[in-house]
Amino acid sequence: MELEDQRVLVTGATAGIGQEAAKLFARRGAGVVISGRDTQRGAQTVAAIEAQGGRAEFIAADLNDIESVRRLAERAGEVDVLVNNAAALTPRTTFEQDVESFDMMFDVDVRAPFFLTAALLPKMIARGSGAIVNISSMGASVGVPFAPVTAAAKAALESFTRSWAAAFGANGIRVNTVAPGPVRTDGAIDTFGDALEQLGAQTLLGRTAHPIEIAEAIVFLASPQASYLTGATVAVDGGFTAV
Repeated sequence: MELEDQRVLVTGATAGIGQEAAKLFARRGAGVVISGRDTQRGAQTVAAIEAQGGRAEFIAADLNDIESVRRLAERAGEVDVLVNNAAALTPRTTFEQDVESFDMMFDVDVRAPFFLTAALLPKMIARGSGAIVNISSMGASVGVPFAPVTAAAKAALESFTRSWAAAFGANGIRVNTVAPGPVRTDGAIDTFGDALEQLGAQTLLGRTAHPIEIAEAIVFLASPQASYLTGATVAVDGGFTAV
């Protein structure tokens, strides 16, 4: 398997897209480090991976807490692939937005991936190889009246992708972004309800995505098959941002 010797850290991997990506990395042979806040769901995800013959471990972390981010980097150690997937979504219009959730979204979506990546990069540089996949959203490319702060945070993450690709390409490190469209995860269903399917109907493919479809793109970008791909944002949004 093409990822057999790889150690992969996926944040926000106890549910949704992150969980599907972790499972898929394991099926492709990688040893997976799963990070999240919920220890019970973390244990369940590890058990599901191990039941299929995969290798996984769980590290509890609250990415809203910078000290927890630093502990996660220390415990994860040397990784070949980092997937910055964890996100905080609190939809608010401009007039509804409060300072507390504003700070929380930027702490989780921007500050945490920045400092986690900065902590893990030195060992990638020393090894001369590595892959980082940031998970953004189609909201970074279109106007989002009901969640401008989340959209801005994801746009910042895409900017990190370009900056890191430029800074560390010479060290053999590839950095890319996956920007999903509407995805049928439990969290999205709880947040958006029927509006999620309505949004999916507006894509060129006329439907929402299954989490595994996003996971496939994530694993591809981290794999040797994407060896000449860096600094890119790949829209996996059913064509929503194409027109």
